[in-house]
Amino acid sequence: MLMPSLFVSHGSPTVMIEPESAGRAFLSSLNEVFPKPRAIVVISAHWETDKPIVTGSPQPETIHDFYGFPDELYQKRYPASGDPILAHQVAQLVGGEVDDARGLDHGAWSPLSLIYPKADIPVVQLSLQPMKGAQYHYDIGKRLSVLRKDGVLIMASGSVTHNLRELKWYQNTPDVWALEFENWFVNAIQDNDHDTLLNALQLAPHYERSHPRDEHWLPVYVALGAARQRATLLHRGFEHQNLSMAAVRFD
Repeated sequence: MLMPSLFVSHGSPTVMIEPESAGRAFLSSLNEVFPKPRAIVVISAHWETDKPIVTGSPQPETIHDFYGFPDELYQKRYPASGDPILAHQVAQLVGGEVDDARGLDHGAWSPLSLIYPKADIPVVQLSLQPMKGAQYHYDIGKRLSVLRKDGVLIMASGSVTHNLRELKWYQNTPDVWALEFENWFVNAIQDNDHDTLLNALQLAPHYERSHPRDEHWLPVYVALGAARQRATLLHRGFEHQNLSMAAVRFD
């Protein structure tokens, strides 16, 4: 079974408990978009390392790496099992190491808790190397692409726009700069234009405002590199005025 790769904008942790959230509704529907994977390799914006590290725990803990949110969020657990054999395979593919103690951060378990709430699919997480840029992460995706033939879903979790200083909580009308950046992204996706996406820093409108740091943008390239034939926009739209919830399937 050949799985696609997937990029999701995971939004604020509150997406897990906001019943009116369009992002929540979308993520909760994603398990109907493609067959259930054998396992999931997730690349999250919230684990940055100098070199690739992979979670190797057979039962990874749920890391609550966010602050100042409702108590309900800190009680949540995502008890998916790990897959140590897959973890070592991933490490070998990307030239990395395995960490037997590391758990899943909220960039991984928050969207997964909505997509696969039964937590019945093994999950391993791969770290991000923000200092190494777009082409590096695209190449990481290419190395991981072989796993798709074995029913493994490559899921990249970040955000198409991510400027926490400019969020306006529960405001619905998107800021013009954020909308223009998302429009640029959507057009590039619909054209399956890898070169344009790889040169976002130079070509995208309002790049530095949309991404004061790159960590939420770079996961796009892992998903893009893992499945390069066709891109399908699955969702777009904003929460908190400028936080894009766009998501893409790559085949």
